[in-house]
Amino acid sequence: MRLAAEIIKQNSNRIMDDWERAVKLEIEASNISSLAVRNQLPNLLDDISEIMTRYDDFKGIHKHEEYREIMKNSLDHGRHRATSSHYTVKQILKEYVVFHRVLTEILIEHSVYTKEVGIILKYTLENAMLNSASSFSDSLQEMREKLVGTLAHDIRTPISTAYFALDILHHGDSEERFQNLKNMGMKSLEKSLELLEGLLDAISVQAGEGITLNFEEIDLVKELKWVYKEASQIFTNEIGFKCDSEKITGIFDGTAVRRVIENLVTNAVKYGSHSTPVTIMVEDKDDHVIIKVHNYGKPIARKNQSEIFKFLNRARSVQTGNLESWGMGLTLVKSVAQAHGGKVGLESDEEHGTTFSISLGKKSNSPGKIRAELNYSEN
Repeated sequence: MRLAAEIIKQNSNRIMDDWERAVKLEIEASNISSLAVRNQLPNLLDDISEIMTRYDDFKGIHKHEEYREIMKNSLDHGRHRATSSHYTVKQILKEYVVFHRVLTEILIEHSVYTKEVGIILKYTLENAMLNSASSFSDSLQEMREKLVGTLAHDIRTPISTAYFALDILHHGDSEERFQNLKNMGMKSLEKSLELLEGLLDAISVQAGEGITLNFEEIDLVKELKWVYKEASQIFTNEIGFKCDSEKITGIFDGTAVRRVIENLVTNAVKYGSHSTPVTIMVEDKDDHVIIKVHNYGKPIARKNQSEIFKFLNRARSVQTGNLESWGMGLTLVKSVAQAHGGKVGLESDEEHGTTFSISLGKKSNSPGKIRAELNYSEN
C-alpha cells in the first residue's frame, strides 16, 4: 500500500497530464483552461496517496481525517463545475471514471496494483463521485433560485416607479408634467416586461450560464441618465451624475447595463452612509466605457473584496461577514461586464469610501442575443 502511495506521489504530474488529456478528448464540456479543468483533483490525488501511506488495509478509512478532506474537495469540484458552461452530472461522473482509469493504469504499469489498493481507490472515488454529483445539482438549483430571486426582486423597482407616477398624476397637471409622469410610467412598465422575460429565461438556465443578453446599438448615456433620474426620485440620498460625454454610442444590452447600475446604486444606498451623496461617474474611452458608483460609509474589508463578485461564495469561506447579503446581484454585475468584453473592479477604504467600477467594450459584440456566463475564475 505504501509503495502504491509513493508511485502516486512520484507520478502525480503525469497522472494529472494523462487525466486532463483524456478528459478533454472524451468530455465535450471540458473545453476550458487547464487550471480550471484540474480544479480540486490534484488535492484529491494527494489525499488518496496520504491515505494509502497511513493504512495497509481498508479498515477504519472512513474515520480518517484525510478521507473527510477528500469529501470537501469533491464538493468543491462539483460546485466549480456548476459554473463551467454546459456541464452535466453525467460528465462529472465521467471525469472520475477517467481519473480512476488513469490511476489504475499507472499503478498496474509499476506493478503495485493490489486488491487492497483497488478497494481504497474504489471506495474513495465512488464517494467523491457521489459528493461531486450532489454538490453540482445543489449548486445549479441554488444558482437558478438566486437568478430568479434577483430578477423577481429587480422587477419590484420599475413597478413601484410606475405606480408612483400614476399615483401622483392628477387631471389638473400641466401638459409637461403629465407627459413626464406618463413617460416615467411607460418606461418603467416596459422595463418590467423586459425583466419578466429574463425571469422566465432564468428558469431554464444550465451549468455556467447566466441571463440572456440582447445587444443592439444604443446611446449608453441615455440609459444611464434614466437610472440617475429614477434613483433621484426613489432614494433619500443625494444622487450625483458625472459624464464627460453627451453621447456614447456602442453595441450594448441597455436593459442589462441599467440593471447593473441600479444594483450598484441600491447597494451604495443600502450599505453606505445615508447622509452623503451616491455618485454615478461615466468615463468615455476610445474602445470602452468605464462606469463607477461611489459612496461613503463603512468600507468592505480587503480580505473580502476578492470574494464579493463570486458565485456561491459561501462555499469558499464561512466567515464572509455580510457578503451573503449582497446576494446574486454582484455576480450578475460581473457576468454582464464580461459579456460586454469588460471587467469589474472594487476599491474600498475608510478615507475614500467605496467605488464599484465596470468597463464595457463598445464593439465587443455584434447585435443579437447571447447567453452570459457565470465565471468562477479570479479575473
